Amino acid sequence: MRVDDSRPVAPDHWHLVHDVGEFLRRTGGFLRGRPGVHVMQSTWAERVRVRGVGAFGPGTPSFGFLEQGGQVRGTFYLLPPGSLGLSPLTPPQADALAARLAALGHAPRSVSADQDTATAFADAWRRQTGMKPEPRDVRVRLYRLGTLTPPEPMPAGRGRVLGEQDLEEVMYWCGEFARAVGEAAPTDAASWPRTRFADKRYTLWETPDGTPVSVAGMNPLIGGQIQVDIVYTPPHLRGHGYAAAAVTEVTRAALTAGAQDVVLFADRSNPTSNALYQRLGYRAAADWGAYDFTSTDPS
Repeated sequence: MRVDDSRPVAPDHWHLVHDVGEFLRRTGGFLRGRPGVHVMQSTWAERVRVRGVGAFGPGTPSFGFLEQGGQVRGTFYLLPPGSLGLSPLTPPQADALAARLAALGHAPRSVSADQDTATAFADAWRRQTGMKPEPRDVRVRLYRLGTLTPPEPMPAGRGRVLGEQDLEEVMYWCGEFARAVGEAAPTDAASWPRTRFADKRYTLWETPDGTPVSVAGMNPLIGGQIQVDIVYTPPHLRGHGYAAAAVTEVTRAALTAGAQDVVLFADRSNPTSNALYQRLGYRAAADWGAYDFTSTDPS
């Protein structure tokens, strides 16, 4: 195992590694033990494993895990240029991680995790470094599938899975989604493989005449879990059940692919989408939070 410094590693300690394969070997059982709240840890580790460390810009991704009593109790990833993602941690665990990262000279620009963990680390990082955490306007709720309950009746039409020959259409729908939520939209086929949209499989819901009206995507199967990610219906087509149909099709595909758990994120300030997912059988698992570290706290 390659660590970031040459000092001995204590039994109860945050271990830092650059080898994502080693990280997954050491933490796979822990991540699979609570697949819902560990979805981002598993997803980003798998993306680095598949795409390689150079696929995320200058710098090398780092990963880490907390070992206590011979057991993994927490994990993190740190992606260039400084996006820190955490598994659920207690305040003392978050404080120990902040101290470890600061001692090694790491400087995360942001942190994201379940709300309690994100807040605990933001407070710890301010104490360790004096950096002021600015809460990001992230109002996201993680849902986990219970029993899929398709809408009755389904809207007229059918689902169509998009393949490699449909890249232009996929990029169009992902661009519309990205602009709607304030993300950077994919720009061209050359840059597409480096975006977070590239490793998903997409399904369009089409009306009987073949008009596409809604899209839903899903990530690859990772550790027995699939995340439904990217759900979008143009504003003028909402209210007809198209999103429910698209999500149902993708959820069925995830279960058919062998997923033991299916999860998705929703904007918790949007009562319509939250109600929709609950009607389909998804249950709230955790609220998410994020902070940016941008300046020294004068206090």
